Amino acid sequence: MIVALITAAPAAAASNKWETLKTERADAKTVVKETELEIKTASSTIIVTSNHNVQIKIFTILGRLLNSETLPPGTNQLTLPAHGVYIVKIGNITCKVAV
Repeated sequence: MIVALITAAPAAAASNKWETLKTERADAKTVVKETELEIKTASSTIIVTSNHNVQIKIFTILGRLLNSETLPPGTNQLTLPAHGVYIVKIGNITCKVAV
């Protein structure tokens, strides 16, 4: 008997790309607001606004790294693979967000 194990990367993992947000979302709710940084959430989305480059990391509530990138200045959004609670780390700011 031959047994084959096939593993594939989750389809949602491939879509974890930050996009530039050109217009304000009406459903966005502020989580953190600092002088040079703002973190918001919307339906399955994390939105980050900054006036300089920022290194951002998104973790699941269990600590698994989902995304790590340097974002350019402006407003950027990341659509997440599932509803839930995530940890966002930008510089010395760490917060929990529910989407």
